[in-house]
Amino acid sequence: METLNTMTQGIFLKNEAMAFHTSYGIGGPAKAYVTPKDKSDLADILQFAKKHQIPTYFVGSGSNLLVADEGIDGLVITLGKSFNQLTIKGTNVFAESGVMLGKMVKECIHLHLSGVESLIGVPGTLGGALVMNAGAFGGEISNYLKQVTVMTMDGREKIYNPEDISFSYRHSTFPAEEIVMNAEFELIQSDEITVMEKRSKASGGRKASQPLKFRSAGSVFKNPIEGAAGYYIDQAGLKGTQIGDAEISPIHANFFVNHGKAKASDIVALIRLARETVQNKFGIELDLEVKTLGFKPGAFDI
Repeated sequence: METLNTMTQGIFLKNEAMAFHTSYGIGGPAKAYVTPKDKSDLADILQFAKKHQIPTYFVGSGSNLLVADEGIDGLVITLGKSFNQLTIKGTNVFAESGVMLGKMVKECIHLHLSGVESLIGVPGTLGGALVMNAGAFGGEISNYLKQVTVMTMDGREKIYNPEDISFSYRHSTFPAEEIVMNAEFELIQSDEITVMEKRSKASGGRKASQPLKFRSAGSVFKNPIEGAAGYYIDQAGLKGTQIGDAEISPIHANFFVNHGKAKASDIVALIRLARETVQNKFGIELDLEVKTLGFKPGAFDI
């Protein structure tokens, strides 16, 4: 890792606590946390990591991420501070993966471009949003996607068209060993009233139903085919359940919040409790929506 430190042109942080880089405020140290300066720097870092077989993980702003208390034995790469170009020409939107999704959505709304209004208030970077196919109130980030550029561990750039990637509910088939660099969207030119109505509906629904005052990672579980995950956790009588400084939110049962000093182990205990209780009461298996790093296999099993 010391060699990587000297060769990196961007920011290199050694044994960096991931709690500083997640919306949960939870997570032990990563051996190296790197923000590449540009494409060339990123290519060099990826090639070095592949050559020396260093476990490598890609993260955005950490808004949908739970990191183990033990930390991450490897290299964490984020493009959030450097890959942040946003260009809008007519209905065409070009954004690098480090652009905050909220910024892109607001700019599009300002120009009366329709297609992403429902994502207003969804946290995180564009790159992370694409990988998990972020969505809200009926819209998904992949709906108006034109193309995506990624970089492989060999440092090669590769372009995907929408038909090359399979998008489904909170899921995409981008290979785990490739990092999203930028994307293009083709939106619809609309009018101010229509766009603002869609924006207000999404924004109002979020404020009314989500515990925005506390640190969280958004929805913990994907909604099963039977209905909303939060509904079943609520019906299981788990709203307000607290372990350590972590709590299943009384406002939205699919949000597990950190009241200040929660550990990853506290969140894990709540996840296991919710999965087991909902399974036993309703026969429904809840799958994680929140991304996890640094945990041993089976950590979330019941």
